[in-house]
Amino acid sequence: MAVPFRRTSKTRKRLRRTHFKLQVPGMVACSNCGEMKLAHRVCKACGTYKGKEVKSN
Repeated sequence: MAVPFRRTSKTRKRLRRTHFKLQVPGMVACSNCGEMKLAHRVCKACGTYKGKEVKSN
């Protein structure tokens, strides 16, 4: 089994992991009611998408 010749330093390890993080979902305000919603999704509060009513409450 292969074994590393040298130990990976803290700096090298952290540089490798800089992109390994959680990302915040893209939230936008609904154009109809102003509620925060996920981008490109139907608004859960009022049921509209791109100004048209898709889901009736």
